[in-house]
Amino acid sequence: MNLNHIIGHSIELINPALELPLWRYVYGGKPKPYFHPICTPAGHCLTLFEPHDHVWHRGLWYAIKFINGENFWEEHEPFGIQRTTLPPAVAHTADGRIVLRSELDWVRPDGESVVFHEQRTISYIPLDDQAYGLDFHTTLRARADLMLDRTPYTTWGGYGGLILRGTRNWQETRLLFPDGSTSDRPTGIPATWCDLSGKLDGGLEQTGGLAIFDHPNNLRHPTPWYGATGPGHYFNAAFLFHEPLSVPRGESLTFRYRVLVHNQIWDVPRLQTAYEVYTAERIPED
Repeated sequence: MNLNHIIGHSIELINPALELPLWRYVYGGKPKPYFHPICTPAGHCLTLFEPHDHVWHRGLWYAIKFINGENFWEEHEPFGIQRTTLPPAVAHTADGRIVLRSELDWVRPDGESVVFHEQRTISYIPLDDQAYGLDFHTTLRARADLMLDRTPYTTWGGYGGLILRGTRNWQETRLLFPDGSTSDRPTGIPATWCDLSGKLDGGLEQTGGLAIFDHPNNLRHPTPWYGATGPGHYFNAAFLFHEPLSVPRGESLTFRYRVLVHNQIWDVPRLQTAYEVYTAERIPED
């Protein structure tokens, strides 16, 4: 596969069989970096970009709702942003991985003060012709005493962290958990992983999905999950779902996830095996 830098502050990997992007990471031009599109190996786009009622939802992204009471989620003035300070450095490894390393400042609505300095590493992991991984590793260093918070869940709320907004073209979808349970509306279910899969347009028997694996070293593991199926396809490793988090100045938070993108609808044993392979891997040195 070919890795291309393209105009518009983005990096994309081309699926040579289809001559279309397998994924694109956009690190500038919007208030937060994001992945869109993210496509299955078979070429089905799974992500949604800027739905009319939530224009700050862009494919796959990472965000926290409130930091010291200021909004870093919705993009209604005033709001905080994630500013990439340098374009990502790109490295290729002998086993076929592609590693993007980037640094970001989380800037308050005043446009100047920084609350977090972030070191972000995203690795493309070629698995087989049915699946690939996007490993997300972030370290957030607090530049002040911080309180991370969310809108407490009532009929909605609790979200923040790594988020997927899925295409409206997914049909008959379900959110699956390691115990075999499914949910159309998980609200704080703790689990080591969650998978969204269903039918896709483009022919008969076209299916695919995306799972997020929560690394055992993550804070508040197993993470609570928040999400929904249907036209609003959405799910989130919501580490703040049940309570806020205080982070003193100078301390760091580190999170690791694998985003597994796959053809077909995978069952629990197949997903659990993939999760165990992920968690058994040596954590790369920074």
